[in-house]
Amino acid sequence: MIEQEQLSLIYVSHQGCSVCHSLLPQIERVLEDYPLITSIHVDSDEVKEVAGLLAVFTVPAVLVFSKGRELFRKAHFVPIEELRQQLAKYSQALN
Repeated sequence: MIEQEQLSLIYVSHQGCSVCHSLLPQIERVLEDYPLITSIHVDSDEVKEVAGLLAVFTVPAVLVFSKGRELFRKAHFVPIEELRQQLAKYSQALN
């Protein structure tokens, strides 16, 4: 997905992370405004390799890619408004 999609967002969380659980609905609401962005939620408890593959050292983590190139990364503290602005910028650039 990361290599093929124009824009993709990966949200990495952990089952025991209360911040992860409260942030996920906010991320989902932001993504409603960007239907062309492919997104995936990965639980690092279920897919243990994800942390190593994406170099995620803390959760929650939000990573945005364009055809395999990382454009944006925030972990632990994810400012929703900054994420919204970045997604708007990237979406506009691709259109």
